[in-house]
This record gives sequence, C-alpha cells and structure tokens, in this order.
Amino acid sequence: MIRPLRDIGAALGVGTLGALLFGVVGFPAAALTGSAVAVTLAGIMGLGCTLPLWLRNGAFVVLGINIGTGVTPQMLQTAATWPLSIAILSLSLIVGLAIAQAGLVRWMGFSRRDAALAAAPGHLSFVLSLSVDQGADTSRIAVVQSIRVLFLTLCVPVLVTGVFGATAESTVPPDPAMAGGALVALGVAALALGWGLQWLRAPAAFLLGGMAVSGLGHAVDLTPGRLAAGPEFAAFVILGTLIGSRFAGQSARVLRHSVLAGVWVTGVNVGVTLLAMAAALALLGLPPALLIVGFAPGGVEAMAAIAVTLGLDPAFVAAHHVMRLVVLTVLIPIWVRK
Repeated sequence: MIRPLRDIGAALGVGTLGALLFGVVGFPAAALTGSAVAVTLAGIMGLGCTLPLWLRNGAFVVLGINIGTGVTPQMLQTAATWPLSIAILSLSLIVGLAIAQAGLVRWMGFSRRDAALAAAPGHLSFVLSLSVDQGADTSRIAVVQSIRVLFLTLCVPVLVTGVFGATAESTVPPDPAMAGGALVALGVAALALGWGLQWLRAPAAFLLGGMAVSGLGHAVDLTPGRLAAGPEFAAFVILGTLIGSRFAGQSARVLRHSVLAGVWVTGVNVGVTLLAMAAALALLGLPPALLIVGFAPGGVEAMAAIAVTLGLDPAFVAAHHVMRLVVLTVLIPIWVRK
C-alpha cells in the first residue's frame, strides 16, 4: 500500500515540477506538455507510475468542466449571426481530418483509430483524454499533437503581428473565477452523468460528462465564470503524467516517425485552414485579419486577445474557436468509432 502511494506521489511531483519549469520558459500548454516530458524522462530512468482510476476520472471531469466554460450566452448569440462562416470552418475540419488521417495510415503506419486522434485539428486535452480512455498509442498521438500546438502557438501570433502590427496583450480583464458552490455542483452532476455514460459504454465518459453539464450551465448562465487556475493546473498535470507514463519503452525510430507525422498533420491543417479562409473571404467579404484570427486553430484566449488589439470583433473570434471545439467534440468520437 505504501509503495503505490509513494510512486503516485513521486510521479505527480515530477509532473508538477516539469509543468512549472515549462511555464517559466513560456512553453505552450506548459502544464500538460511539461508534466508529460518530465514524467517521460523519469520513466526512462526507472520511475514507476500507475495512477488510480478515481484520480484519472476526477481529472477528466475537471477538464470537461473547463472546456464547457467556453459555451456562454454571448458566444451562442454571436455564433447564430455567422452561420455560413462557421459552416465553412466546420467543413474545413472534416476535410483536414480526412486528409491528415489518410496520410498517417498510408505512409506512417498508424492504425485508423490512432490516425484519427493524431490528425484532429484542435481540442488537445479532449483528444489526449479520449486516447487514454480508448487505450490508443497515446505517446505517438501526444507527439503529433504537441508539434501542431507548438507550431501554431508560435507562428500564428508572429504572422498576425508581423502583417498587421498587433500585439497579443489584451486590456480586457479575464472572466472571474467560477463560484466554489457552482464548481462543486457541476462536479457532482458530471460524475453522475459520467457513470451513466460509462454504463452506456460511451468513450471518455467522464470527460464528456463534465463538458455536457458545464456547457449547459454556462449556456443558460447558471454557472458563469472560468475554472480557477488551481483545479485546471492539477487536472492538466494528471493528464500529462498519464501521457508521460506511456512513453516508456518507445524507440528512437518510433519517436522520429512521430515527429514526421506531426509535421504532416500541421502542414495539412495549415493548408486546409488557408483554403477555408480564402473561401470565406470570397463569399462573405470579411476582413482578412478577422478570418486569420478566427479560423487559425490556436488557443481561444490568445486569439481573442489579438483580436482586441487589432480592433477586430473578439466575440466573432471566440465564437468560431468555441464552435470549432464543439464540432470536434461531436466529430472525433464518431470518426474514431467509424
């Protein structure tokens, strides 16, 4: 009993240290990527890591609640005013996923299920959580997705600021943290729904449960506010620790091929996104800067901040990014089962 607890504490401690170090150097998705890398290196050196099921499910619930906080009444109202641009964006997600998946299966030895998860154009935490839940090759998928996130996080702001002279500093204050009572209520409801979805054998049941109750609570403005930094950080560290524990035993050849796969997926995402932006520009006549920020598969917060400093419509940007996550939430599990 003592040794498993010691191993769990050591793994989470290493993951937390990696997350903090990555945060200091400004690495994207630091809590997730830093913990995954640190636990990977520790695992290679012999650290054991088996997290209990209840801890994993709890982290999935928190991550689901965090994703659902983006569904607000303001976002839904804005999304309703731009149906054609959102339809173009949604179609580009399907096309990009199909092309990237086909390349991963044909040229890089991925199974169709793993290729679908690795090729997903966004929704990192959902994809990796679903990968863990489905018993997929999470290590390869994490490498591919991390390359995509790193490239887009670094290059999109550089492109927008270089072309339009904007910065990513926002004067808009962040949303207030969610009330403790609301968070507890969402957590209890998410656990109950998660158990029900698990009984129905739905994929990533507890993650979907958290997303569903949080999305509904925020859509009707019953549970306003963002998730506090502490629970969010802890959930990402747990997920990163889970991912890092699966890298143990990976050969250099597999990792090299995973990097090539990440370059392929990133190139497909960028190409399809540019085509979708061109279509929206031709059909709707929207400003190119608005389309770049609204269609780029980067983080919602960073893109909304850039929109504010450019004098663009931050609600348009946030609505398109949140709708991208909503579409992927529905699309990816269906695609994986297919």
